[in-house]
Amino acid sequence: MKNAPNAAQATEIADVEAIRNAPRLPETADDLRAMAKALKSDQHSLWLQENATETKIKQLDLSKYRTLAFATHGLMAGEIKGIGEAGLILTPPREGSVEDDGYLSASEIAKLKLNADLVVLSACNTAAADGTPGAEGLSELAKAFFYAGARSLLVSHWPVASEATVPLTTGMLKEYEANPAQGKAEAHRKAMLALINTPDHPEYAHPLFWAPFVVVGEGGAGKLGKPGYAD
Repeated sequence: MKNAPNAAQATEIADVEAIRNAPRLPETADDLRAMAKALKSDQHSLWLQENATETKIKQLDLSKYRTLAFATHGLMAGEIKGIGEAGLILTPPREGSVEDDGYLSASEIAKLKLNADLVVLSACNTAAADGTPGAEGLSELAKAFFYAGARSLLVSHWPVASEATVPLTTGMLKEYEANPAQGKAEAHRKAMLALINTPDHPEYAHPLFWAPFVVVGEGGAGKLGKPGYAD
């Protein structure tokens, strides 16, 4: 990763109406609250709805957070009009601008200043390629977060089922918080096994629900530290 994502792409402005008309994900707030509870964080580290904007994210000192989580729509390159790169949907402004169009693109993510042992991307397709012919997986959003300073990621290879994602992400964080020495990948494996064996949801045994997510990189040792979340 010698080069950051194409900086020229940051001048593109997403179609704000398309962002605004994206399907609502009310369960993502519950996902983030559950993750915050798992890490014994307070509500001041949650940015939901009108507070989950590009402007807010870019103003925050994200380097002080050891764990970051985004629960929203993750889009691949070309899925949103006006933008040719992958990104995360945030709460859009009334009118789009280069600084804030409601779409946190890969090139914008690469400019963030992170010091995170773990970034959780509770969204669809966050491990996807950048859309160029022959591109490898993990070549856009994941690369952008690593370039920004993340040491490990929890990302998805395909669209995820929101209702199953909550116990999977929170279970992984609880496992790792209880025993950091085991590593994030092992904590994730245990969370997947727990999801597979959910008594009230036998359907969760299907890979559709537990297989999309993968841990990339183990990051630094020790507790996950102070978390921050955006929805």
